[in-house]
Amino acid sequence: MDLGALAAVILAAASAAGIVYALLYPRLSGQLRAEKRRREYASPAAIRSHAEREAQNRAKRGQVAQSLKEIDNREKARHKLTLEARLEQAGLACTRRQYWIACAIAGVVLGFLLLAVSGNGVLGLIGVLVGAFGLPAFYLARRRKKRLRLFSNEFPNAIDVIVRGIRSGLPLNDCLRIIANEAQEPVRGEFRAIVETQALGLPLTDAAARLFTRMPCAEANYFGIVLAIQQKTGGNLAETLSNLSRVIRERRKMRDKIAAVSMEAKASAAIIGSLPVAVSLLVYLTSPRYMEILWLSDTGRIAIAAGLVWMAVGIAVMKKMIDFEI
Repeated sequence: MDLGALAAVILAAASAAGIVYALLYPRLSGQLRAEKRRREYASPAAIRSHAEREAQNRAKRGQVAQSLKEIDNREKARHKLTLEARLEQAGLACTRRQYWIACAIAGVVLGFLLLAVSGNGVLGLIGVLVGAFGLPAFYLARRRKKRLRLFSNEFPNAIDVIVRGIRSGLPLNDCLRIIANEAQEPVRGEFRAIVETQALGLPLTDAAARLFTRMPCAEANYFGIVLAIQQKTGGNLAETLSNLSRVIRERRKMRDKIAAVSMEAKASAAIIGSLPVAVSLLVYLTSPRYMEILWLSDTGRIAIAAGLVWMAVGIAVMKKMIDFEI
């Protein structure tokens, strides 16, 4: 065979192989199936179905978001503190009517005192507003905060009593009665409420859960959660409460440490905040006519108002900087 014939055979074989490869490759590689899927997705019916699915998904996401928002609003409304709840948390045995009567009396007394001292009706009106709405609310918040702090300090000792009682073989209800009779206030009163609620037929877990509504602190919430888990799953309650007591004590140590570290900043803030008032008072005592221009002229009154506003802003900023939540 000459070279020409051999070359022709090789070219013919290569051509046949190329034709076979071109015909079979799309089937072997899945290219035809991919083209078919693209044509199907590119069809108007597929586009419409895809748009409908996207619309349904958006509608579902909107419904879920709306449901979550409604749940969040219900939770906020449920946990919103009413006046009765704040009075109970502050340990004040008075009704809403008695509280508003006390507010009215405080407003009238403070307004009359300012009016008698200054002879200015505007200051008297300001005294009425401050006495009726400011001072009682401040006293209520202060008393509530102090009671929560006392409860947090005494609560680990109550838990230790429960732990020792359970390890010695006493039932949990007897341990609660011991605390209700012998602990320090306000722990004694709160545990007495738990015991009395149980006597009325409420389960222990529900009675312990109500402790958090009367004492909205993390320690009371942890205690209710521990009792609820132990009632449902069992386990060593003494060991769990012992760990809880240790965690609460460590939290208190951390809080006291932060208070000690930030005491210098708090003292500086108190000095800076009281310095303008003290200097103004001393200057007025030494040179009354020099200071009278501040409240006798319009410019002085504007300066006093602006100074008070900026002082309030500065005190709020400093308080925010040195206030820590544990």
